[in-house]
Amino acid sequence: MSRSSALSKAPGHLRLIGGCYRGRRLRIPPQEGLRPTADRVRETLFNWLAPVIDGARCLDLFAGSGALGFEAASRGAREVVMIERAAPVIRVLRAHRQALEATAVRLVQADALRWLAAPGQPFDIVFLDPPFAADLLAPCLDRIAAGGWLAPRARLYVEAPRARGFPELRPGWRLARDRHAGQVRYGLIETGAPAAPPDA
Repeated sequence: MSRSSALSKAPGHLRLIGGCYRGRRLRIPPQEGLRPTADRVRETLFNWLAPVIDGARCLDLFAGSGALGFEAASRGAREVVMIERAAPVIRVLRAHRQALEATAVRLVQADALRWLAAPGQPFDIVFLDPPFAADLLAPCLDRIAAGGWLAPRARLYVEAPRARGFPELRPGWRLARDRHAGQVRYGLIETGAPAAPPDA
């Protein structure tokens, strides 16, 4: 992810780049360690998801700025469940949802790992971009894989430090897309698919 100054002309804001909310600016919550996904990374991601985003049920496990969740809603997702632990961030996200009249978005204040310990409901797309320092990617993937959270042939978007890379994939998963932006590695995992080399 990039710093907020790379996201829009207005410091402290991000811009939705496609769909029905295209061009709308959202204030970035003043939370330490929050890293909104850069415009060019979001554009690439949602180009990848274009064939499947319309009508999809999406989970944004570390909502943060809301960039991924609101972008998904803007582009036609049927439901977007956004999980965020920090109360000040949730307040900002609620204000965004109200301003956008984003009825497809459901906000949940919770710790992501604890939330995943409950019985799951299948999602078509999962956005998984945890704080890098917390090293939560592998345990979240474990719980997602084991907890009934994935619909058949679901997609998982993952981000990790470029130097660290991604955890080992589960059987039946493949890394369909894999790219770098600065010090960040990001990719799209397809589930229920035979292993194959990633399409970069």
